Amino acid sequence: MKHLIAALALFAFTSQASALDEAKVKLDDPFKTGIWSYHQKNILGDPENIRFDDRVVVKAPASAEDSLNVPVLVDATAIPDVKRIVLFVDYGPIPKILTYWPENAQPKLAFRFKIDQATPVRAAVETHSGSWHVGHTHIDAAGGGCTVPALAYASDDWEEHLGKVNGSVWPGRGRMRMIVDHPMDTGLAGDIPLFIIEKLQVDDLSGKKLAHIELHEPVNEDPAFTLFFEDGGLSDKVRVHGRDNNGNLVDAIVGSPKTQ
Repeated sequence: MKHLIAALALFAFTSQASALDEAKVKLDDPFKTGIWSYHQKNILGDPENIRFDDRVVVKAPASAEDSLNVPVLVDATAIPDVKRIVLFVDYGPIPKILTYWPENAQPKLAFRFKIDQATPVRAAVETHSGSWHVGHTHIDAAGGGCTVPALAYASDDWEEHLGKVNGSVWPGRGRMRMIVDHPMDTGLAGDIPLFIIEKLQVDDLSGKKLAHIELHEPVNEDPAFTLFFEDGGLSDKVRVHGRDNNGNLVDAIVGSPKTQ
């Protein structure tokens, strides 16, 4: 009898552990795409403490009018102690869009990306304590954005502008915007190799890190970003620097309209 009880207890424990593992892998995805658990493991590393959270707001058009330039705003300011934000799509040849480390900025970012087909867009927010909070929206699209050659190649002087930064900072509004000239080729268009900016860093002129972004192939050509800051967190001038996968450098000073 003792052996029977022990066996039943072991079976119950094993079943419970299996159920917990299954729950960890398969959250109740509102979109029921069937691929969420795959991305949870392969993009986020299958974290244990993860939940869908309405406090992570992802805003985008319901339908993409231009598959090469789809605007998205992710706002995680309601989540305390944010470490990073990972943006990705469920359906696309290259799911991961970018990772944003707010550092001394707000956990809020506006950007544009290329969409290849109708898909949920996810924002996974990691806190410094290791918990994950996921928000999302759905965008309908005809697709093809990731397989189209960059428009820059229609101009003979595109290389002269490569890495040029245009932008402004508005310290009183706690906001900065930057646009970096770059083809951002995904490598999926015929005979055109991968050519993307990989990293962008924003610092103040004393060298203090304000925020940085790791870019992936779906970020749009001539990537544009709007960053947000608390009152007093942004000065009249900042430095934007980074590099692409061919070793070309980005390095510029972006100032307020009053200082330009």
